[in-house]
Amino acid sequence: MPELAISNTSPLFYLHRLRHLDLLQKLYGRITVPAAIVNELKAGRDQGEDAPEVADYSWIEVRPVRVPQLIGLITDLGPGEAEVLALALEEAGSLVILDDRLAREVAKLQNVRITGTAGVLLKAKQEGHISAVAPLLDQLTQLGFRLGDAVKASILRLAQD
Repeated sequence: MPELAISNTSPLFYLHRLRHLDLLQKLYGRITVPAAIVNELKAGRDQGEDAPEVADYSWIEVRPVRVPQLIGLITDLGPGEAEVLALALEEAGSLVILDDRLAREVAKLQNVRITGTAGVLLKAKQEGHISAVAPLLDQLTQLGFRLGDAVKASILRLAQD
């Protein structure tokens, strides 16, 4: 388990919609989010989206970015992605859970360990928390989650689904 697992909005949102948000706790124990993620989820709920309320989950910790100057160094990203990556840069060895392609590229350039929603599902299958990944990936697609064909095929092959 990484010392710190930091989640962006989309993994929380989509795992909640799949009714598998608990996989994050099972796989990582505690999840950390910056304030921007709480705000993005609230904005989604205010617009009628089925988004989780972070305060309802004792295993999700809201942590402020200690070096706010880092946020300004991460350009072209939304506030959530920038704060998530800033937290990861503050905490060496942390794992970031995010789906945004540009944010993933920035994380790789900064040598930040990453996974995404589909990666969480794969790990959950490998650890025996779910029996199959394929139906959940299909549900994600129906919910509007974008997953390339090559990535999906790779995940299904690794999951042996």
